[in-house]
Amino acid sequence: MQPASPPYFEPPLFFFDQTRFRRDLAAGDKPPLQIFKDAVSAAEQQMTERFREGEDVGTLVHDRALFVDCLLHYAWHQYLWKPGIGLLAVGGYGRGELHPHSDIDLLILTDSSLDTGSVDNIEQLVTFLWDLGLDIGHSVRSVEECLALAAQDITVVTNLTESRTVVGDEKPGKQLAVHMDHSKPWPAEAFFLAKLAEQEARHNRQQAGENILEPNIKNTPGGLRDIQTITWVAKYFFPIRSLKQLQGRLLTEEEFAILRSGETFLWRLRYGLHLLAGRAEERLLFDYQRTLAKQFGYVDTDSQLAVEQFMHNYYRVVMSLRELNDVLLQYLGEVILQRGRVHTITPVNERFQLRDDTIEVTYPQVFSEHPSALLEIFVLMAQNPKITGVRASTIRLIRAHRLLINEDFRANPANSALFMQLLRSPRGLSSQLTRMTRYGILGRYLPEFGRVTGQMQHDLFHIYTVDAHTLQVVRNMRSFRSPEAQERFPIAAEILTRMRQPELLYIAGLYHDIAKGRGGDHSKLGVLDAVHFCQRHQLPARDQRLVCWLVEKHLLMSQVSQKQDISDPEVVHAFAREVGDREHLDYLYALTVADINATNPELWNSWRASLLRQLYQATQHALRRGLENPIDREEIIAETRGQALEKLRALGLSETGVKSIWAQMGEDYFVRESADNIAWHTAAIHELHGNTPLEQRDTLVLTRNSGPGEHDGATQVFVYTPDRPNVFAAAVTGLDLLNLSVHDARLYNSASGYTLDTFYVLDESGQPLLDEPQRLRQIRDTLQRELALVEDYSKVIQRRTPRRLKMFELESRAHLSTEPGDHYSTLEITSADRPGLLARIARIFIAHGLRLHNARITTLGERVEDVFHITDAEGRPLRATEANRALEEAICRELDDYRAPQQP
Repeated sequence: MQPASPPYFEPPLFFFDQTRFRRDLAAGDKPPLQIFKDAVSAAEQQMTERFREGEDVGTLVHDRALFVDCLLHYAWHQYLWKPGIGLLAVGGYGRGELHPHSDIDLLILTDSSLDTGSVDNIEQLVTFLWDLGLDIGHSVRSVEECLALAAQDITVVTNLTESRTVVGDEKPGKQLAVHMDHSKPWPAEAFFLAKLAEQEARHNRQQAGENILEPNIKNTPGGLRDIQTITWVAKYFFPIRSLKQLQGRLLTEEEFAILRSGETFLWRLRYGLHLLAGRAEERLLFDYQRTLAKQFGYVDTDSQLAVEQFMHNYYRVVMSLRELNDVLLQYLGEVILQRGRVHTITPVNERFQLRDDTIEVTYPQVFSEHPSALLEIFVLMAQNPKITGVRASTIRLIRAHRLLINEDFRANPANSALFMQLLRSPRGLSSQLTRMTRYGILGRYLPEFGRVTGQMQHDLFHIYTVDAHTLQVVRNMRSFRSPEAQERFPIAAEILTRMRQPELLYIAGLYHDIAKGRGGDHSKLGVLDAVHFCQRHQLPARDQRLVCWLVEKHLLMSQVSQKQDISDPEVVHAFAREVGDREHLDYLYALTVADINATNPELWNSWRASLLRQLYQATQHALRRGLENPIDREEIIAETRGQALEKLRALGLSETGVKSIWAQMGEDYFVRESADNIAWHTAAIHELHGNTPLEQRDTLVLTRNSGPGEHDGATQVFVYTPDRPNVFAAAVTGLDLLNLSVHDARLYNSASGYTLDTFYVLDESGQPLLDEPQRLRQIRDTLQRELALVEDYSKVIQRRTPRRLKMFELESRAHLSTEPGDHYSTLEITSADRPGLLARIARIFIAHGLRLHNARITTLGERVEDVFHITDAEGRPLRATEANRALEEAICRELDDYRAPQQP
């Protein structure tokens, strides 16, 4: 230790009493480490109070860095140091910025090799700082080593450009700075391209669904790292210490204001996030979003939750920062990469020209004299695939003149014609719509689109903002024309080749969610905006009706396919009547597929694809047959039985034996099941009862992947067992324990006292099971074991509820209905998803004396929307209105009281 009194730290800190601190160190009554810890604790408490009282976050961030400078100053002077050794701050700390749990990056810099005494001092200093609880990252290098590493690693260069000496000998730091300034380790062009590639890779990593729902405020597009990238490139090329020095050169006053206000917002958000998490958390997790919304002063309204308003503001801020990042890096790229280059100028028309492969205005007054050029430029880019982008100066002019897009502009037929020309472009539509959004043009031209820009729903199902989702829908529609779509989306790809006017589909895509967040049914409210668009763009009445019908009915096909029994010809006939003709069916199918794929990447799987395909094909048949000729139930039964009998005869089964088994089945079995399934079931049952010892004629469990035409996107698990209470509960519990999700369940009771249950399941990745004998055997063994306990079954799922699901305490809703002529009552349940939920619902049915005949399971993020066909214990539909309402309330109450047990 250094006995001599260290010099005072300058500048003085008003919130830290250096005199008392120095006196305590000199007195020796407490260990130095405790004195430092007390100082840190007091400063943390004081800064936290200042933050909560609303003090400027920039002041707090810089004061925190200054306080750490002070601590390092006094810690350094606890030891004797030889000349030629300095302690430097690098990275964010080097910029003088520290949030509550930011890393403190240190470089111990020497001008020569270290002796043993200096090495010991460094080890003791680092240990002391760790014991103090500072989140330090450190390296020990000579000036020469730093320069050698900088020549190889772009990250090292970036950190060193922001280095400053905190304490110790200043000469090594100055020597390093001279080398960095005058003989740059990387040429400016190489540095720019490397940072650009680094940013692109970072953006790509942040495009996953979980990163959009819970964005990383540093690394997401438009986050703090984007601001730093601009700063790093600008500092490397221009001899400046801060971006403010480039105001009026690189940045306009407006751009600098956007940059600073955005940074302040994100800093305040990051500061609060660190305090809430108690660690260096950069992800805006659901755990913290609601609390931060409250801290930022948002309150729930009738149409939007406080957290949705808060996140809406967040997304608008990062979008504006990303837009600014685009234009500034474009400008820097032009300055850095095109120095001394001779450009090729190619005229396009009187208003635009190409400079090499980028488009620009021919003179600065183009947009003020020709406002329509604000749309024309995007049409030109869509028409010419060789245009790679827009010159930075023109982007600035677009942003500066976008307020010219007003009611008069929107009412101008010439502008309407330009927009329709863009929608009809054979290529580049989705790219240009995205570019228009980025530059603030699309939200001005379509004000209703502008209102949903940055709007987010607080759930696990909708992972994109409404505007981003909408543009992705259009992008998906365009992709149906690609060769890859022939394999992945064969029906949609075929539809697009014969579609009369694809632009009508794109308009429906733009407007299908346009009324989100207004309260009420967004499908119906969106029709009003769609009508206005169609009239303004002078679409014929027939086209207007189609677009508006698509907007209003855009959820219809997904709801019917996922929530209704589409093997029932009556369901298909009702859907066909709603659709009316082949054209409406085609447009609706393409919109539905594009919409599902743009909502959540995890949502589209082989199961949903097969449901939509089955409904589409069945509806085609219904339309060809004629809506006035609904299929006859007896005709279906006779045809299905005949086909199944042929298959069974080929297997060697006698007609007498087959019909004795079928005699136990009700009509619904032959209406809802395919001939292939019936043959599979019948052969297995015949084998069980004909060749199995009596004591083993109990339970049969079979598995296979569905064949073409019958839910071929899932694995079937067939259970044949004596009908007892808890069979369904035991089966779904066993499947849940195997991490298999049930998407459809068909349950039949035979006159012989057996139940035939078929479960359509997917694995944890949303795919059918692979043909792995060991895995399939595990399913059979697990279900056999669970079903053996069915007489006294009380098992509950013991898996932990995932973190995200815990964040959503949804109140359950139940709706019970019975239509005239129905054989079953339909119960729709919406509830929070959790392990063992389906088994819990099955137990509730048993407790209330209900029989389950069919289940359609739909998981939408944090919630499930399940449909059950039920009867009373005697097999009769539930028709007593008052009793049904009481049953709904009881089911909701029991589901909301239920919590899956947590592992310790």
